[in-house]
Amino acid sequence: MAQAMLKLAHPGQPGQLSVPQTKVLAVKGLNKHFQAQNNVLNDINFDLYAGEFVAVIGRSGAGKSTLLHILNGSLPASGGEILHYPPDGAILDIARLSPRQMRRWRAQCGMIYQDFCLVPRLDVLTNVLLGRLSQTSTLKSLFKIFDDKDRARAIELLQWLNMLPHALQRAEHLSGGQMQRVAICRALMQNPKIMLADEPVASLDPKNTRRIMDALQKVAENNISVVINLHSVELVKEYCTRVIGIAQGRIVYDGQPDGLDEQVLQILYGDEIAQVH
Repeated sequence: MAQAMLKLAHPGQPGQLSVPQTKVLAVKGLNKHFQAQNNVLNDINFDLYAGEFVAVIGRSGAGKSTLLHILNGSLPASGGEILHYPPDGAILDIARLSPRQMRRWRAQCGMIYQDFCLVPRLDVLTNVLLGRLSQTSTLKSLFKIFDDKDRARAIELLQWLNMLPHALQRAEHLSGGQMQRVAICRALMQNPKIMLADEPVASLDPKNTRRIMDALQKVAENNISVVINLHSVELVKEYCTRVIGIAQGRIVYDGQPDGLDEQVLQILYGDEIAQVH
């Protein structure tokens, strides 16, 4: 199993944190451009470790969502490497997987979206069980045939997030906060090594925001790498263990939340700085 020393600090200052951790991902020289556009991401480099709760921050259009979608494999990279270090030691380059291999990767890399992406007409329990699609035949899932073990796991997850009373309710009747909790349960049904969350609290009220952030923090405490796009610096400082700041497609900060001083925030947000406090 690949091991590394993680050092996170304010750029230009001595390392303040030195903890041996297990590397799960290494992003090297990652680039992304769309037709007729300049690079959306330009020479992105960072390592990701088990149990980290990493916030990706920056102004709108900086490339934050694009980065998460490339890590998940739903968008192809234009260049660079995304190396995954699984427990068996066989390193995989996510940027060069075949379609079949990519489906297996997505089963290990859970994704939570701002708009939840639940199936509105299906009940909550079935929506959670859909997280096992990569391990279940299409025919079985079509007829809602799932193993008893999977059903027990889904019930356990719903109970953990206080959603079990809604298990047989259709997803379309849930509130936004409830939908996001179901989406977390569905992602955890994949037994992921990495959890990506693309602005999961952007549309939620403060109470539900904290419920979701508390849940994701607990996910990270279970040795799962969590990477989340956030706009609130206050939430970043309260919950996250590390921050990657992106401006104009480049990483301009990679360090601890307490290093986000006014100078760093000005570089990241410019005239939008008043909106992130």
